[in-house]
Formats: sequence, structure tokens, C-alpha cells
Amino acid sequence: MAEDTAEGMAEQSRADPVDRIVAQWRRERLDLDASPMAVFGRIYRIARLMADRVEEVYQEYGISRGEFDVLATLRRAGEPYTLSPKAMTATLMLTSGGMTGRLDRLERAGLVARTPDPGDRRGLRVSLTEAGLRLIDEAVVAGLQPQHEALAALPEKDRERLADLLRTLLGALE
Repeated sequence: MAEDTAEGMAEQSRADPVDRIVAQWRRERLDLDASPMAVFGRIYRIARLMADRVEEVYQEYGISRGEFDVLATLRRAGEPYTLSPKAMTATLMLTSGGMTGRLDRLERAGLVARTPDPGDRRGLRVSLTEAGLRLIDEAVVAGLQPQHEALAALPEKDRERLADLLRTLLGALE
């Protein structure tokens, strides 16, 4: 029996909650191939755990994950760190109402400024303020720290392979 071998015992000692869920399905539904749960269950759990850790970091900077995303989108746009709300809404996959709420909070905090768009009388431009630029530059470094710590469990070659595999999977889903 496989469980009696050294390899089988090592596998059992490394079992995680996802392994137990898949094994329960195998026991209860022999006709069901639950193997995708081994991948997607772990992806989901990893994403949730990391999101919680990163959210805690951003709270130290007085911003939420959603507000971080707005500031980061402006920062990644490059100087002058300015975009239209419409461009940001498309990038962040938000409704215009969701974007307005985030921009209102960030503007009240002095992290972004909204100004008229010189090329469109009805349009606005959103820009990082100096305070917003300082905050996002600090928050992005701090938010990457728990991600680096988690990935330290894998050798560099495995990290690259995992990123490649996930890119392929994501591409197939999109």
C-alpha cells in the first residue's frame, strides 16, 4: 500500500487542507475528477491569504487595496502621473461610480488632484500629488515585502516556472 512507503508517508505529512478536500471528493464521488480543485483551491487560498497580508500593510499607510490600485495606476503611467478617470476605470475594471468614490476619498486625503482636461471641456484629469507620489512609492515597496517573503519558500527557478505556468493558465481563461 502506498501509504506504508516512505514516499507515501512523506506525501501524507505534506498534505494540506486542499489535499483533504480532494481526497474527500474522491472517497464520496468515485465518478468525479476533482483534480482541478488541487490547483484552483490553492490559487484561491494563496490569493486570499496574500490579499489579507497586503491589505494590512496598506492600512498602515491609511489606504485600502482599491485606493492603492488607483494610486499605483497613476504611478505606473509615468510622469506627469496623470490619467483620465475613464482610462483608469478601464484599467481597473471598475464602474464609474466605484472610481468616483475612490477618487473622492483620495482627493480628500490630498493624494490626488482632479483638474479640467485641456483637450476636452467636459473631461477631467486625475494626477498624483506630491504626497500621493511619496505614499505610493513607499506603499508599493512595503506591499511587496510579504509577497517576497512568501515566495522565498521556492527556489528562484521554481518561481519563474510557476509564473510561466500561471501566465499560460491565465491566458487560457482570458
